[in-house]
Amino acid sequence: MRFVRYSSVLVGILMVLQWVFFVVSGNVPEFDTAPVSIGFHIAIELLTALLLIYAALVCRTAHRQEILLLYGQGMLGYTVVNSAGYFAQSGQWVFLLMFACVLAVSIANTVLIGRRRSS
Repeated sequence: MRFVRYSSVLVGILMVLQWVFFVVSGNVPEFDTAPVSIGFHIAIELLTALLLIYAALVCRTAHRQEILLLYGQGMLGYTVVNSAGYFAQSGQWVFLLMFACVLAVSIANTVLIGRRRSS
């Protein structure tokens, strides 16, 4: 369970830092072309990141922590697939590799949580 907690915190922090970097550097053209869509996208990504961080660091009840981490992995899987489509459309293949790695970690975390809950 330690790997699940550490990786969840790391991914959550990196998600927040990524959006801070993109917004501060002015690298979100969708603010001009599709502001509502990108607003919802950023909101769900930040909620995912905050849930992963909260569940791994703050939540101290083992049962509740497992449930929240499992839910967070599902949210992470959705945001990774959704984001990967954007970068595939624009031909930025390095980001696809990164998203594939994050998705693999999310799937591994889900399996680890499932194994723990079944024992």
